[in-house]
Amino acid sequence: MKCLLRRLVLVVAMSCVLATLASAQNWPVKPVRVVVPSPPGGGTDGFARLIGIALTEALQQPFVIENRPGADGNIGTELAAKAAPDGYTILISAIPAMVINPYLYKKLPYNAETDFVPVAPGVEGVWAIVVHPSVAVKSIADLIDIGKRAPGTLAYGSPGVAGSSYMVVRMLEEITGAKFLQIPYKGAGPASQGLLTGDIQFLKTDIISVLSNIRAGKVRALAVNQVTDLLPGIPTLAEAGYKDAELSSAFMVMAPKGTPAALVQRLNAEINKAMRMPANAKRLHDQGQIPVFETPEQFADSLKKSRAIWGAFIRRNNIVAEQ
Repeated sequence: MKCLLRRLVLVVAMSCVLATLASAQNWPVKPVRVVVPSPPGGGTDGFARLIGIALTEALQQPFVIENRPGADGNIGTELAAKAAPDGYTILISAIPAMVINPYLYKKLPYNAETDFVPVAPGVEGVWAIVVHPSVAVKSIADLIDIGKRAPGTLAYGSPGVAGSSYMVVRMLEEITGAKFLQIPYKGAGPASQGLLTGDIQFLKTDIISVLSNIRAGKVRALAVNQVTDLLPGIPTLAEAGYKDAELSSAFMVMAPKGTPAALVQRLNAEINKAMRMPANAKRLHDQGQIPVFETPEQFADSLKKSRAIWGAFIRRNNIVAEQ
């Protein structure tokens, strides 16, 4: 009797596995919602739309972008967290919602670690630290030197403490002992305008939004986070001696917790395949985005390491977001 029961359990288990695999192979049979917790036009949205188009063509079902901005990405992220884990809702998020916000906010409407399963790391956004031409510095070391000799005299723009623009500068301050003056803005666009007018002296920003102004001599690049032929000759922070301040600017793909592993693997494979297509690879390059090819398991490990680093940094510096 016990032997028969064990056989029955095994048969049921195998049937469930086979059914899940079959479901993954047939997926998708209806439109897939792609939640983007930021406004149209930014780096996250640009990556989401490229992937959405590629997956729509490859899988013959619409991947529909749904922009849900607000609250440093928390509104759209909550929406995705509460969606059914059936493969028909995915989240394409910038790094704050998954790595930074859980340590900044005392209360969040989602749990980044337990409400989501990592699908694919997507891309690394290339960013630069740029200065107004009136600032008499030629390197990031020169900028740091002023921040040490004359604390608070150089101002930088930041859309908020949850963003990487703020975090990178705060990390540089912790590493070097320099001090700078934060000027808050209601978004990356206004902060960039503040740099152009000289209201602030420097800014950490994505490379594409500032590239034309660099080439026109309206601002000057001091360092980047990744080597890129879009700005040849500009050193990375690591090359300049500040490796620990190279906060990733990733645009990643997540799914609601409970999404079947076979679907996660299938989606990961399709995203990686889409990013390798020559036309898409060129578009990503032109958008200042570098593909990262990892399995879901590798991506989960990378996320765990990033959370440990930035969680410890936020706690050490007692950084808290406005609630």
